[in-house]
Amino acid sequence: MEQQELVRIGYFADGPWAHRALEKITSDDSKRIEFICARYDRPDQILKEMAKSRNIPFLTHPKINSKDFLSQVQAYGCDLFVSMSFNQIFRKELIEMPAFKTINCHAGKLPFYRGRNILNWVLINDEKEFGVTAHFMDEGIDTGDILVQECLPISDLDNYRTLLEQAYVLCAEVVYKAIDQLQKGLAKPRHQSEIHPVGMYCCARQEGDEILNWEQTSREIFNFVRAICSPGPQARSFLNGIEMQIERVELIHESPKYLGIPGVVVGKGLGYFIVKSLDSTVRVTDWNFTNEVRIGDRFKQHQ
Repeated sequence: MEQQELVRIGYFADGPWAHRALEKITSDDSKRIEFICARYDRPDQILKEMAKSRNIPFLTHPKINSKDFLSQVQAYGCDLFVSMSFNQIFRKELIEMPAFKTINCHAGKLPFYRGRNILNWVLINDEKEFGVTAHFMDEGIDTGDILVQECLPISDLDNYRTLLEQAYVLCAEVVYKAIDQLQKGLAKPRHQSEIHPVGMYCCARQEGDEILNWEQTSREIFNFVRAICSPGPQARSFLNGIEMQIERVELIHESPKYLGIPGVVVGKGLGYFIVKSLDSTVRVTDWNFTNEVRIGDRFKQHQ
């Protein structure tokens, strides 16, 4: 069998996404990581240990587009740069330095769900599937040509935690496939405009976005709570001036639709209480609160 030509990779990375993909890439002798560049502000210590165990140079730099860093990485003679959960913006000179350019792995179904906190947003938006995309980088935000994209279904049993676990695995598979296609000359990049002329962008979620709005439908409340469950910040609401953390709510499929006051506790039982939503009711089954919850209590948006 003809030996496959070696592809030399510069790896800009951080977090569990990067750990899984590094294991996958380094399991193939035809793919060699020449260096790992971690986030400068908080270098990933697990990634650092993984680099050490594999004799891979471990770099950090506050400005990856600076002349000194460009000179430093050019000396490695990489064929491809790979970005995996890295937090600095790549400029044109760095993007185009390797022969195969630079690719990124994004946990979103491009050209939809560009931007940040995608796994939260897909649940909030009640999507029935989520995607992971490996794409060429350009100077836009997640706008480069698509190399590999794969999707997985979302069911009502899923939440942020389950999607995150699936995405860690799928991202490693997708970026490996993209590298392999480029290495073998089989890549067929696709312009995102061929899928949709506009696409969509999601902003990063910020402090305060975890406050639960009870004046939503039961389905919207269910989606919101599962979208930011741990390891996210968890949904928050205020009852009698005290903050409650809400980890899980359930839909009550037999609950009738009726007019009432959203946010009022309308029932309770062993290990749960029921709250009026905009259209029906939801069952809260996992929460953290210092006081007793009573029927007739009313949640407020703020203290």
